Amino acid sequence: MLLKRKLPAAAIAAAVLTLAVGNLTVRPTEPAQIPALHPELAVIAAPNGLQAAVLRGWGPVVAGDEFSYTGAPNPRKWKVYDGAGHAGKGIRSPKAWKVANGVATVSGTAYGTTGGMGAKFALQKYGRWETRMRTSVRDPKYHPVLLLWPNGNTSPNCAEVDYAESLTDTTLIKFALHYACAGPRSYQTRAERKIDTTQWHNYAVQWTPTGITGYIDGALWFTDTNRAHLPPVGMHQTLQLDWFPTGKPTKPSWMQVDWVRVYR
Repeated sequence: MLLKRKLPAAAIAAAVLTLAVGNLTVRPTEPAQIPALHPELAVIAAPNGLQAAVLRGWGPVVAGDEFSYTGAPNPRKWKVYDGAGHAGKGIRSPKAWKVANGVATVSGTAYGTTGGMGAKFALQKYGRWETRMRTSVRDPKYHPVLLLWPNGNTSPNCAEVDYAESLTDTTLIKFALHYACAGPRSYQTRAERKIDTTQWHNYAVQWTPTGITGYIDGALWFTDTNRAHLPPVGMHQTLQLDWFPTGKPTKPSWMQVDWVRVYR
C-alpha cells in the first residue's frame, strides 16, 4: 500500500530542525475550517503532514485503512461496536460511523449515542501504528481516543496503550500506558501536551521488546523503557469517541480519522 502523498524534502528538513529543538507546535499548512453539520461533505484535500513513519524510515505500510470508500467501515477490516457505551453509559452504535470523502467520521449525539471500532488487522505483539485524526470543537464530555487494546480482551495486567486521548480539558492530548489493573497513580505512565485537536495531527506509537514510544507529527513526546510496563499479549488498534456524562446537556461532537497505517 502506498502513502497518499510523499513528504517534500523541504518539509523533512524542517521537521528534523523542529525535532532538534524539541518544538511540538508544528502543524501542517492546511485549512482550519471544521464542517459544522455535515463533516462527510467536506472536501478533504489537506496534505498528510509530518509523519513519524516517513521521518524515521519505518518502511512500507503492511496493514491499515485509508478509508478510500463510501459507506460503513469495511467489515473485513473493522469490528464496529454495538452495545453499551464506556462504563455502561450511553450507546455505541454502528450507525454512528460513516466513511466518505476519504475519512471515517464517528459522531456523538446529545444523548450519548456514539461509536467505536476495533481493527481485525495487525493483531500482533510489537509494531508501529500511526493515525491521522481531528475532532470538532467538541463537548468536554466526549473523549476521542486512539489506542491499542489486548487481543481477545484478555491481559493479565489490564494492558492498554492510549497513544492519543483528549479528556475534559479539550486543550490537551494525553498518552497513557496502562500496566496494572488497579493501584495508585503509578500504575500508568503518562504524558500530555497542549494541542488543537480540531486540526489534523498524526499520532504514532512504536512498541518494541525494549519499550514504547509516542510521537505527534513526527516529534517524540512519550517514552517508557521499563520492560515490566510492556503489554504481555498481542494488541490491536481501536478508534473510540467515548461519552462521560455529568448530568448536564451534551453538545453533539465528532471525531474524524483520515487513515490508520501499521508498519513492521
